[in-house]
Amino acid sequence: MTALTFAVVFLGLAFLALCFGFLVLARQIGVLYERIAPMGALMNDSGPQVGEQSPKFTLESLNGGVVSIGTVKETATLVFFVSPTCPICKKLIPILRSIRSSEGDWLTVVLASDGDEDKQRRFIDNARLDDFDYVLSTELGLGFRVARLPYAVVLDRSGAVRAKGLVNTREQLESLFNAHDMGVASIQNYIGEAQDGEPARS
Repeated sequence: MTALTFAVVFLGLAFLALCFGFLVLARQIGVLYERIAPMGALMNDSGPQVGEQSPKFTLESLNGGVVSIGTVKETATLVFFVSPTCPICKKLIPILRSIRSSEGDWLTVVLASDGDEDKQRRFIDNARLDDFDYVLSTELGLGFRVARLPYAVVLDRSGAVRAKGLVNTREQLESLFNAHDMGVASIQNYIGEAQDGEPARS
């Protein structure tokens, strides 16, 4: 009987210790989550700032038709800068297709590049991009101060810049849409300002 009592007490203490350990672990995970913020698109300070009006362009699409950028439209616009020699750009093409399908009610996707037109057309054929608006313009990249690829800019219906940044993953691309929806410059800015006080709206 004494041995049974001892075993019950021992198991009870072990259970309490286990519960305490789980509580400590849960707290540490919460602290770690707060410290490691979600990595959004890497925004640079050059080019039109978030909230400013985009430069206006009227360009012919290599796939036919005319594309207007920076003007008033019925939908927001994602201008996605690509290159035939950019491997990450190619990796993101299926993601762009998925986004265009799921977000098409409020968002228009425009692919943009510069350089040799023949190479661009081969890229369009090889990557099957003939169903995208695809514009070729050095001035467009200069207007947004695009230095590295892949780079994305989200414009609202009025043609104002709502989010922009260097993107390498779907999560970074979607962070631009989150910034657009929340009315903030970037997710990183939102998290940083939320820790200091009320986030500034753009």
